[in-house]
Amino acid sequence: MKLSTKGRYGLRAIIDLARFGKEAPVSISSIAARQGISEGYLEQIVALLKKAELVKSVRGAGGGYVLAKEANEISVGDILRALEGDLDAVNCSAEGGCTVADECVTKYVWRKINDSINHTVDEMLLSKLAEESEDINPDGEFENQCK
Repeated sequence: MKLSTKGRYGLRAIIDLARFGKEAPVSISSIAARQGISEGYLEQIVALLKKAELVKSVRGAGGGYVLAKEANEISVGDILRALEGDLDAVNCSAEGGCTVADECVTKYVWRKINDSINHTVDEMLLSKLAEESEDINPDGEFENQCK
């Protein structure tokens, strides 16, 4: 499985929002500046996160975006599924009753891999990533090192 820039940048953006949106809404432009992501692309990403009810917008002066839930209620799996869709590494047709389903042994391999991926990302919480981000990168800026 390979994640697109949408998933990678979106995860960085929502970690930024978890860190810097505790007291007040965070603007797209401030996230974009800290993370080195274009505002236009970030708007598309945030729209997907909003549709998934992971973030919400605040209108008016000083408006921007905030988390729609507590950071400890949002998993990396929630975020990546909102941005990437299904996270399965292999969509095995044997699972859907293909003509070789009864004789296919590889379906067990694919199921195990898929289950492992989903379990891993569902166990990782946004709150923990935000804490770790603060520890290793106090200013929150990536300085073009992680694109």
